[in-house]
Amino acid sequence: MNAEIITVGDELLIGQTIDTNSAWLGMQLNQAGIWMSRRTAVGDQAGAISAALDEAFARVDLVLMTGGLGPTKDDITKKTLCDYYQCGYRLDEEVLNHLTHLFSKRGRKLLDINKIQAELPEACSTLMNYMGTAPGMWFDRAGKVLVSMPGVPYEMKHLVETSVLPRLKSRFTLPAIVHRTLTVINIPESLLSKELEPLEQNLPEHIKLAYLPHLNTIRLRLTATGAATASLERSLEPSWEDLLRACSPYLLAASDTTAVAHCAAMLQQKATTLSLAESCTGGNIAHLFTLIPGISSVLLGGVVAYANSLKSGLLDVPEQLIHAHGAVSGPVVQAMAEAIRAKTGSDYAIATSGIAGPGGGSDEKPVGTVWIAVASAEETRVKQWHFYGTREHIIERATNTACHQLLLLLQAQA
Repeated sequence: MNAEIITVGDELLIGQTIDTNSAWLGMQLNQAGIWMSRRTAVGDQAGAISAALDEAFARVDLVLMTGGLGPTKDDITKKTLCDYYQCGYRLDEEVLNHLTHLFSKRGRKLLDINKIQAELPEACSTLMNYMGTAPGMWFDRAGKVLVSMPGVPYEMKHLVETSVLPRLKSRFTLPAIVHRTLTVINIPESLLSKELEPLEQNLPEHIKLAYLPHLNTIRLRLTATGAATASLERSLEPSWEDLLRACSPYLLAASDTTAVAHCAAMLQQKATTLSLAESCTGGNIAHLFTLIPGISSVLLGGVVAYANSLKSGLLDVPEQLIHAHGAVSGPVVQAMAEAIRAKTGSDYAIATSGIAGPGGGSDEKPVGTVWIAVASAEETRVKQWHFYGTREHIIERATNTACHQLLLLLQAQA
Protein backbone atom coordinates (compact mmCIF):
# COMPACT_ATOMS: atom_id res chain seq x y z
CA MET A 1 0.00 0.00 0.00
CA ASN A 2 1.25 3.49 -0.89
CA ALA A 3 0.70 6.70 1.06
CA GLU A 4 1.83 10.31 0.92
CA ILE A 5 2.85 12.89 3.52
CA ILE A 6 1.91 16.56 3.42
CA THR A 7 3.66 18.91 5.84
CA VAL A 8 2.14 22.32 6.43
CA GLY A 9 3.93 25.49 7.52
CA ASP A 10 5.70 28.50 6.04
CA GLU A 11 8.59 27.79 8.44
CA LEU A 12 9.31 24.55 6.57
CA LEU A 13 9.55 26.30 3.22
CA ILE A 14 11.91 29.07 4.36
CA GLY A 15 14.20 26.70 6.22
CA GLN A 16 13.41 28.03 9.69
CA THR A 17 12.28 24.56 10.79
CA ILE A 18 13.72 21.27 9.54
CA ASP A 19 11.14 18.59 8.73
CA THR A 20 12.08 15.59 10.88
CA ASN A 21 8.48 14.35 11.06
CA SER A 22 8.43 12.91 7.54
CA ALA A 23 11.53 10.79 8.04
CA TRP A 24 10.20 9.33 11.29
CA LEU A 25 6.74 8.77 9.81
CA GLY A 26 8.21 7.04 6.79
CA MET A 27 10.08 4.57 8.97
CA GLN A 28 7.12 3.78 11.21
CA LEU A 29 4.66 3.34 8.39
CA ASN A 30 7.03 1.27 6.28
CA GLN A 31 7.44 -1.18 9.14
CA ALA A 32 3.65 -1.52 9.11
CA GLY A 33 3.61 -2.35 5.40
CA ILE A 34 2.85 1.13 4.07
CA TRP A 35 5.23 2.64 1.50
CA MET A 36 5.62 6.42 1.34
CA SER A 37 5.58 7.29 -2.34
CA ARG A 38 5.86 11.06 -2.00
CA ARG A 39 6.06 13.87 0.52
CA THR A 40 5.02 17.46 -0.10
CA ALA A 41 5.60 20.64 1.89
CA VAL A 42 3.13 23.51 1.55
CA GLY A 43 2.82 26.91 3.19
CA ASP A 44 0.05 28.16 5.43
CA GLN A 45 -2.29 28.83 2.50
CA ALA A 46 -5.70 27.23 2.12
CA GLY A 47 -5.44 26.92 -1.65
CA ALA A 48 -2.05 25.22 -1.46
CA ILE A 49 -3.28 22.74 1.15
CA SER A 50 -6.42 21.84 -0.82
CA ALA A 51 -4.49 21.48 -4.07
CA ALA A 52 -1.93 19.24 -2.40
CA LEU A 53 -4.73 17.03 -1.06
CA ASP A 54 -6.39 16.76 -4.49
CA GLU A 55 -3.10 15.78 -6.11
CA ALA A 56 -2.23 13.25 -3.41
CA PHE A 57 -5.63 11.57 -3.40
CA ALA A 58 -5.41 11.21 -7.18
CA ARG A 59 -2.43 8.91 -6.56
CA VAL A 60 -3.01 7.17 -3.21
CA ASP A 61 -5.75 6.21 -0.75
CA LEU A 62 -3.93 7.38 2.39
CA VAL A 63 -2.52 10.83 3.19
CA LEU A 64 -0.87 11.86 6.44
CA MET A 65 -0.67 15.57 7.19
CA THR A 66 1.24 17.37 9.95
CA GLY A 67 1.23 20.99 11.01
CA GLY A 68 -1.00 24.02 11.15
CA LEU A 69 -3.23 22.93 14.05
CA GLY A 70 -2.34 25.54 16.65
CA PRO A 71 -4.78 28.09 18.11
CA THR A 72 -3.30 31.15 16.35
CA LYS A 73 -4.54 32.78 13.15
CA ASP A 74 -1.69 31.46 11.02
CA ASP A 75 -2.70 27.87 11.80
CA ILE A 76 -5.35 27.34 9.13
CA THR A 77 -5.29 23.58 8.55
CA LYS A 78 -8.44 22.80 10.53
CA LYS A 79 -10.49 25.52 8.82
CA THR A 80 -9.18 24.45 5.43
CA LEU A 81 -10.20 20.84 6.09
CA CYS A 82 -13.70 21.95 7.09
CA ASP A 83 -13.99 23.68 3.72
CA TYR A 84 -12.40 20.73 1.90
CA TYR A 85 -14.88 18.23 3.38
CA GLN A 86 -17.74 20.76 3.21
CA CYS A 87 -18.75 20.48 6.84
CA GLY A 88 -19.18 22.59 9.94
CA TYR A 89 -17.68 22.30 13.43
CA ARG A 90 -18.64 20.21 16.43
CA LEU A 91 -17.54 20.60 20.05
CA ASP A 92 -15.66 17.57 21.32
CA GLU A 93 -16.31 17.33 25.05
CA GLU A 94 -13.48 14.86 25.65
CA VAL A 95 -10.99 17.27 24.12
CA LEU A 96 -12.44 20.17 26.13
CA ASN A 97 -12.14 18.19 29.38
CA HIS A 98 -8.56 17.32 28.49
CA LEU A 99 -7.75 20.99 27.84
CA THR A 100 -9.35 22.06 31.12
CA HIS A 101 -7.34 19.48 33.07
CA LEU A 102 -4.12 20.28 31.20
CA PHE A 103 -4.28 24.03 31.81
CA SER A 104 -5.28 23.54 35.45
CA LYS A 105 -2.30 21.25 35.94
CA ARG A 106 -0.03 23.93 34.46
CA GLY A 107 -1.53 26.58 36.72
CA ARG A 108 -2.95 28.52 33.78
CA LYS A 109 -6.40 29.74 32.86
CA LEU A 110 -8.08 28.14 29.85
CA LEU A 111 -8.67 31.03 27.44
CA ASP A 112 -11.31 31.16 24.72
CA ILE A 113 -8.59 30.90 22.06
CA ASN A 114 -7.50 27.59 23.61
CA LYS A 115 -11.07 26.30 23.80
CA ILE A 116 -11.18 26.55 20.01
CA GLN A 117 -8.93 23.50 19.93
CA ALA A 118 -11.94 21.43 21.05
CA GLU A 119 -13.96 22.52 17.99
CA LEU A 120 -13.37 19.93 15.27
CA PRO A 121 -14.73 19.35 11.75
CA GLU A 122 -17.96 17.35 11.76
CA ALA A 123 -16.56 15.06 9.07
CA CYS A 124 -13.70 13.76 11.21
CA SER A 125 -13.31 11.43 14.14
CA THR A 126 -11.05 12.55 16.96
CA LEU A 127 -7.58 11.25 17.70
CA MET A 128 -6.92 12.25 21.30
CA ASN A 129 -3.63 14.04 21.85
CA TYR A 130 -2.74 13.68 25.53
CA MET A 131 0.69 15.24 24.97
CA GLY A 132 -0.62 18.62 23.80
CA THR A 133 -3.63 20.77 23.01
CA ALA A 134 -4.31 20.01 19.33
CA PRO A 135 -6.09 16.68 18.70
CA GLY A 136 -5.51 14.66 15.59
CA MET A 137 -8.27 14.22 13.03
CA TRP A 138 -9.22 11.15 10.98
CA PHE A 139 -11.21 11.71 7.77
CA ASP A 140 -12.54 8.74 5.80
CA ARG A 141 -14.50 9.45 2.62
CA ALA A 142 -15.03 7.35 -0.51
CA GLY A 143 -12.27 4.95 0.46
CA LYS A 144 -9.74 7.76 0.94
CA VAL A 145 -8.28 8.39 4.40
CA LEU A 146 -6.67 11.61 5.61
CA VAL A 147 -4.96 11.75 8.99
CA SER A 148 -4.21 15.28 10.19
CA MET A 149 -1.84 15.66 13.14
CA PRO A 150 -0.03 18.47 14.96
CA GLY A 151 3.46 19.32 13.75
CA VAL A 152 5.13 19.21 17.17
CA PRO A 153 7.27 16.06 16.81
CA TYR A 154 6.64 14.44 20.20
CA GLU A 155 2.89 15.06 19.91
CA MET A 156 2.79 13.62 16.40
CA LYS A 157 4.79 10.54 17.47
CA HIS A 158 2.44 9.96 20.41
CA LEU A 159 -0.58 10.05 18.11
CA VAL A 160 0.97 7.73 15.55
CA GLU A 161 1.98 5.13 18.12
CA THR A 162 -1.19 5.17 20.21
CA SER A 163 -3.93 5.88 17.66
CA VAL A 164 -2.93 6.15 14.02
CA LEU A 165 -1.00 2.89 13.48
CA PRO A 166 -3.55 0.67 15.28
CA ARG A 167 -6.37 2.26 13.32
CA LEU A 168 -4.56 1.95 9.98
CA LYS A 169 -3.90 -1.73 10.61
CA SER A 170 -7.60 -2.36 11.21
CA ARG A 171 -8.74 -0.14 8.32
CA PHE A 172 -6.50 -1.51 5.59
CA THR A 173 -5.18 -4.95 4.64
CA LEU A 174 -1.44 -4.38 4.87
CA PRO A 175 1.34 -6.61 3.55
CA ALA A 176 4.12 -7.95 5.74
CA ILE A 177 7.50 -6.27 5.36
CA VAL A 178 10.78 -7.49 6.82
CA HIS A 179 13.96 -5.40 6.80
CA ARG A 180 17.50 -6.38 7.66
CA THR A 181 20.25 -3.77 7.60
CA LEU A 182 24.01 -3.92 7.94
CA THR A 183 26.55 -1.09 7.93
CA VAL A 184 29.87 -0.98 6.08
CA ILE A 185 32.66 1.59 6.22
CA ASN A 186 35.39 3.07 4.02
CA ILE A 187 34.40 1.60 0.67
CA PRO A 188 32.96 3.78 -2.15
CA GLU A 189 29.35 3.07 -3.04
CA SER A 190 30.19 2.51 -6.72
CA LEU A 191 32.86 -0.07 -5.89
CA LEU A 192 30.60 -1.82 -3.39
CA SER A 193 27.78 -1.92 -5.91
CA LYS A 194 30.09 -3.54 -8.45
CA GLU A 195 31.17 -6.18 -5.94
CA LEU A 196 27.56 -6.93 -4.96
CA GLU A 197 26.22 -7.05 -8.51
CA PRO A 198 26.16 -10.89 -8.71
CA LEU A 199 24.35 -11.07 -5.38
CA GLU A 200 21.75 -8.52 -6.48
CA GLN A 201 21.11 -10.35 -9.73
CA ASN A 202 20.36 -13.57 -7.83
CA LEU A 203 17.99 -12.08 -5.26
CA PRO A 204 14.47 -13.55 -5.22
CA GLU A 205 11.85 -11.31 -6.80
CA HIS A 206 10.28 -10.40 -3.45
CA ILE A 207 13.62 -9.23 -1.95
CA LYS A 208 15.24 -5.90 -2.79
CA LEU A 209 18.61 -4.37 -1.81
CA ALA A 210 18.93 -0.65 -1.04
CA TYR A 211 22.07 1.46 -0.57
CA LEU A 212 21.96 4.25 2.04
CA PRO A 213 25.32 6.08 2.00
CA HIS A 214 26.41 8.72 4.52
CA LEU A 215 29.98 10.04 4.36
CA ASN A 216 32.27 7.00 4.69
CA THR A 217 29.57 4.59 5.87
CA ILE A 218 26.89 2.81 3.84
CA ARG A 219 23.84 1.05 5.23
CA LEU A 220 22.70 -1.88 3.11
CA ARG A 221 19.07 -2.82 3.60
CA LEU A 222 17.47 -6.04 2.42
CA THR A 223 13.68 -5.78 2.23
CA ALA A 224 11.30 -8.68 1.74
CA THR A 225 7.59 -8.20 1.12
CA GLY A 226 4.85 -10.80 1.24
CA ALA A 227 1.85 -12.10 3.15
CA ALA A 228 3.35 -13.44 6.38
CA THR A 229 6.24 -12.19 8.50
CA ALA A 230 7.47 -15.62 9.62
CA SER A 231 7.84 -16.98 6.08
CA LEU A 232 9.54 -13.74 4.98
CA GLU A 233 12.09 -14.07 7.78
CA ARG A 234 12.92 -17.59 6.61
CA SER A 235 13.13 -16.64 2.95
CA LEU A 236 15.38 -13.66 3.73
CA GLU A 237 17.96 -15.66 5.70
CA PRO A 238 20.02 -17.06 2.75
CA SER A 239 20.29 -13.64 1.08
CA TRP A 240 21.25 -12.05 4.40
CA GLU A 241 24.03 -14.58 4.94
CA ASP A 242 25.29 -14.00 1.40
CA LEU A 243 25.33 -10.26 1.99
CA LEU A 244 27.22 -10.60 5.27
CA ARG A 245 29.88 -12.75 3.61
CA ALA A 246 30.26 -10.37 0.67
CA CYS A 247 30.62 -7.34 2.96
CA SER A 248 32.86 -8.93 5.58
CA PRO A 249 36.03 -7.00 4.57
CA TYR A 250 34.25 -3.68 5.16
CA LEU A 251 31.68 -4.64 7.80
CA LEU A 252 31.15 -2.15 10.61
CA ALA A 253 28.08 -3.82 12.13
CA ALA A 254 25.46 -6.39 11.20
CA SER A 255 22.78 -3.86 12.14
CA ASP A 256 21.45 -0.38 11.35
CA THR A 257 23.73 1.69 13.56
CA THR A 258 26.54 4.23 13.67
CA ALA A 259 30.22 3.69 14.32
CA VAL A 260 30.05 5.46 17.67
CA ALA A 261 26.91 3.67 18.85
CA HIS A 262 28.24 0.25 17.86
CA CYS A 263 31.58 0.96 19.50
CA ALA A 264 29.86 2.07 22.71
CA ALA A 265 27.69 -1.06 22.72
CA MET A 266 30.75 -3.27 22.30
CA LEU A 267 32.59 -1.52 25.14
CA GLN A 268 29.53 -1.84 27.38
CA GLN A 269 29.16 -5.51 26.50
CA LYS A 270 32.79 -6.16 27.42
CA ALA A 271 32.54 -3.96 30.54
CA THR A 272 35.65 -2.07 29.46
CA THR A 273 36.51 1.63 29.63
CA LEU A 274 37.66 4.21 27.11
CA SER A 275 39.57 7.50 27.12
CA LEU A 276 40.15 9.94 24.26
CA ALA A 277 42.94 12.24 23.09
CA GLU A 278 41.59 14.31 20.22
CA SER A 279 43.30 16.89 18.07
CA CYS A 280 41.77 17.27 14.59
CA THR A 281 38.40 15.83 15.68
CA GLY A 282 38.18 18.55 18.34
CA GLY A 283 36.07 16.63 20.83
CA ASN A 284 33.61 15.33 18.24
CA ILE A 285 34.22 11.72 19.27
CA ALA A 286 33.60 12.58 22.93
CA HIS A 287 30.51 14.57 22.02
CA LEU A 288 28.93 11.72 20.08
CA PHE A 289 29.74 9.20 22.81
CA THR A 290 28.14 11.38 25.49
CA LEU A 291 24.87 11.46 23.54
CA ILE A 292 24.46 7.74 24.32
CA PRO A 293 22.52 6.94 27.52
CA GLY A 294 24.55 4.99 30.06
CA ILE A 295 27.89 5.90 28.50
CA SER A 296 29.27 6.90 31.92
CA SER A 297 29.92 3.22 32.58
CA VAL A 298 32.35 3.21 29.65
CA LEU A 299 33.73 6.68 28.91
CA LEU A 300 36.17 7.95 31.54
CA GLY A 301 36.99 11.21 29.78
CA GLY A 302 39.37 12.79 27.35
CA VAL A 303 41.54 15.70 26.28
CA VAL A 304 41.22 17.99 23.27
CA ALA A 305 44.91 18.70 22.69
CA TYR A 306 44.69 20.94 19.65
CA ALA A 307 47.85 22.95 20.24
CA ASN A 308 51.23 21.26 20.28
CA SER A 309 51.92 22.80 23.68
CA LEU A 310 48.96 20.89 25.10
CA LYS A 311 50.06 17.66 23.47
CA SER A 312 53.32 18.08 25.39
CA GLY A 313 51.93 19.71 28.54
CA LEU A 314 48.87 17.54 29.12
CA LEU A 315 49.80 14.31 27.38
CA ASP A 316 53.57 14.31 27.91
CA VAL A 317 54.26 13.92 24.18
CA PRO A 318 58.00 14.71 23.89
CA GLU A 319 58.61 18.01 22.08
CA GLN A 320 61.44 16.41 20.12
CA LEU A 321 58.95 13.83 18.81
CA ILE A 322 56.72 16.59 17.47
CA HIS A 323 59.70 18.46 15.99
CA ALA A 324 61.03 15.32 14.33
CA HIS A 325 57.79 13.99 12.84
CA GLY A 326 55.21 16.80 13.08
CA ALA A 327 52.01 16.81 15.11
CA VAL A 328 50.23 14.96 12.31
CA SER A 329 52.21 11.73 12.45
CA GLY A 330 52.13 8.16 13.61
CA PRO A 331 54.61 8.53 16.47
CA VAL A 332 52.68 11.49 17.92
CA VAL A 333 49.21 9.87 17.88
CA GLN A 334 50.72 6.71 19.33
CA ALA A 335 52.20 8.72 22.18
CA MET A 336 48.86 10.55 22.67
CA ALA A 337 46.84 7.32 22.84
CA GLU A 338 49.22 5.60 25.22
CA ALA A 339 49.49 8.67 27.46
CA ILE A 340 45.74 9.24 27.84
CA ARG A 341 45.21 5.56 28.58
CA ALA A 342 47.92 5.61 31.24
CA LYS A 343 46.72 8.86 32.83
CA THR A 344 43.05 7.80 33.05
CA GLY A 345 43.59 4.12 33.73
CA SER A 346 41.21 3.18 30.90
CA ASP A 347 41.27 -0.18 29.18
CA TYR A 348 41.30 1.38 25.72
CA ALA A 349 42.13 4.74 24.16
CA ILE A 350 41.66 6.57 20.87
CA ALA A 351 43.87 9.41 19.60
CA THR A 352 43.51 11.53 16.45
CA SER A 353 45.67 14.13 14.72
CA GLY A 354 45.18 15.46 11.23
CA ILE A 355 44.58 18.32 8.81
CA ALA A 356 40.87 19.04 8.43
CA GLY A 357 41.35 22.03 6.11
CA PRO A 358 40.53 23.95 4.13
CA GLY A 359 44.07 25.28 4.71
CA GLY A 360 47.14 23.89 6.42
CA GLY A 361 47.94 21.10 3.98
CA SER A 362 51.19 20.44 2.12
CA ASP A 363 52.45 18.13 -0.61
CA GLU A 364 53.65 15.71 2.04
CA LYS A 365 50.53 16.02 4.20
CA PRO A 366 47.58 17.25 2.14
CA VAL A 367 44.26 18.33 3.60
CA GLY A 368 42.41 15.23 4.76
CA THR A 369 45.50 13.50 6.14
CA VAL A 370 44.58 11.98 9.51
CA TRP A 371 46.55 9.68 11.79
CA ILE A 372 44.52 7.51 14.18
CA ALA A 373 45.81 5.40 17.05
CA VAL A 374 43.90 2.93 19.21
CA ALA A 375 45.56 1.48 22.27
CA SER A 376 45.08 -1.22 24.87
CA ALA A 377 47.41 -2.63 27.51
CA GLU A 378 48.63 -5.24 25.03
CA GLU A 379 48.78 -3.33 21.77
CA THR A 380 48.71 0.04 20.03
CA ARG A 381 47.56 0.22 16.42
CA VAL A 382 48.44 3.27 14.33
CA LYS A 383 47.27 4.02 10.80
CA GLN A 384 47.27 6.94 8.38
CA TRP A 385 44.12 7.86 6.44
CA HIS A 386 43.35 10.27 3.61
CA PHE A 387 39.81 11.62 3.78
CA TYR A 388 38.08 14.08 1.47
CA GLY A 389 35.26 16.60 1.64
CA THR A 390 34.64 19.69 3.70
CA ARG A 391 36.22 20.31 7.09
CA GLU A 392 33.10 18.91 8.77
CA HIS A 393 33.13 15.86 6.51
CA ILE A 394 36.75 15.08 7.28
CA ILE A 395 36.08 15.33 11.03
CA GLU A 396 33.06 13.01 10.75
CA ARG A 397 34.92 10.51 8.55
CA ALA A 398 37.82 10.50 11.02
CA THR A 399 35.39 9.96 13.91
CA ASN A 400 33.73 6.99 12.20
CA THR A 401 37.06 5.46 11.25
CA ALA A 402 38.56 5.89 14.71
CA CYS A 403 35.63 4.01 16.24
CA HIS A 404 35.92 1.30 13.60
CA GLN A 405 39.62 0.90 14.33
CA LEU A 406 38.81 0.46 18.01
CA LEU A 407 36.12 -2.11 17.13
CA LEU A 408 38.69 -4.12 15.19
CA LEU A 409 41.00 -4.06 18.20
CA LEU A 410 38.16 -5.08 20.51
CA GLN A 411 37.23 -7.97 18.23
CA ALA A 412 40.83 -9.12 17.96
CA GLN A 413 41.13 -9.21 21.75
CA ALA A 414 37.76 -10.84 22.39
